[in-house]
Amino acid sequence: MNAEYDWEKLYHNAVLETDWSRIEERIEATEVAMQGRLHEFSLNHGGTPEENKAIARALDRLEILRREATAWQAKRAV
Repeated sequence: MNAEYDWEKLYHNAVLETDWSRIEERIEATEVAMQGRLHEFSLNHGGTPEENKAIARALDRLEILRREATAWQAKRAV
């Protein structure tokens, strides 16, 4: 990603979090920020194609991270 978006810092914090017990909270905060940005798009100009693509990619990656965190928590529970 070349541009800096407001939600991007939250995204990086989620991806770089090393405390697995905090990842879900970071993912949720990032998703809320991204959904807020997408809502802004619906109210005005629709955002840039680059930011729309960046959000779509980031949401996909957050879903992968969420699955990894869920698997980690399941292993810990055993």
